[in-house]
Amino acid sequence: MDTIVQLLDATIRLSVPLLLACLAGLYSERSGIFDIGLEGKMLAGAFAAGAAAAVSGSAWMGLGVAILVSGMLALVHGFASITNRGNQIVSGVAINFIAAGATVILGQGWFHQGGRTPSLPPEGRFGAIDLPGAEAVRGVPVLGPIYSDIISGHSLLAYFAFFMVPFTWWVLFRSRFGLRLRAVGENPAAVDTAGISVTWLRYRAVMITGVLTGFAGTYLALAMNAGFVKDMTAGRGFIALAALIFAKWKPVNAMFACLLFGFLDAFAIRYQGTEFPLIGRVPVQLMQALPYILTVILLAGFIGRAIPPKAGGVAYVKER
Repeated sequence: MDTIVQLLDATIRLSVPLLLACLAGLYSERSGIFDIGLEGKMLAGAFAAGAAAAVSGSAWMGLGVAILVSGMLALVHGFASITNRGNQIVSGVAINFIAAGATVILGQGWFHQGGRTPSLPPEGRFGAIDLPGAEAVRGVPVLGPIYSDIISGHSLLAYFAFFMVPFTWWVLFRSRFGLRLRAVGENPAAVDTAGISVTWLRYRAVMITGVLTGFAGTYLALAMNAGFVKDMTAGRGFIALAALIFAKWKPVNAMFACLLFGFLDAFAIRYQGTEFPLIGRVPVQLMQALPYILTVILLAGFIGRAIPPKAGGVAYVKER
């Protein structure tokens, strides 16, 4: 039982950055702007959070600077893709390259630790929060460990990530903004005809993407770790894109897809090098590659037909 509880607890922790990045991509792609640059914005946000927290000693300052940096990169992507009608894939890939190089160069130039930021003390990070009654029910069979060890004991950012799932569902399917956002991703000409600015709607979507990737980067640097480490996103932005396709651009499905990837990651970390009955010891490299192998399998078409927004990836040109 303890092993299962620890595995599920690790699943939640590892799925949080994926979930935040996946929801970030959901807003952008629902508006018709494909964003391959989730990885780069997460990485830049993680570096900004680690650097700001190291200088100021405040995790909240780190979060604010991370959102600012990720938001600026999102606006760069918006300027290239929306205003200048550039290729959205090329713009996203460029952001990934810029973030990968700039974080290492700036980290080495500022802190002289090989691209890392200084290790942060507990007060400079987002620590675990014990929910009310967690200790009181710990001894209760089954329900006690679920509440005390799986639901309780996560950082504020983790609870924010899971709160964003129903909130995003409400925004997309129950609010006027969400209706217009989905419409602009399907038929921007109809939205424009109704007197609604396609450009402004899409810019708001990419700005939300910047905010959420800032949260994801902050979680990596200030909740999962004690500072920034070179390439610490480790492909999570691309896995989040795969989870988004797997979820068919729906927020609740996205949560379960990210939990699946998080579970595989947690399983690989916990059981690498373990002897299994019948098959023996699985190579460590194969266990570490499990989430990425699943990504390739899903993208190869084993998820049924996933239909993206019709206007996705296509720059809108206003008819005169």
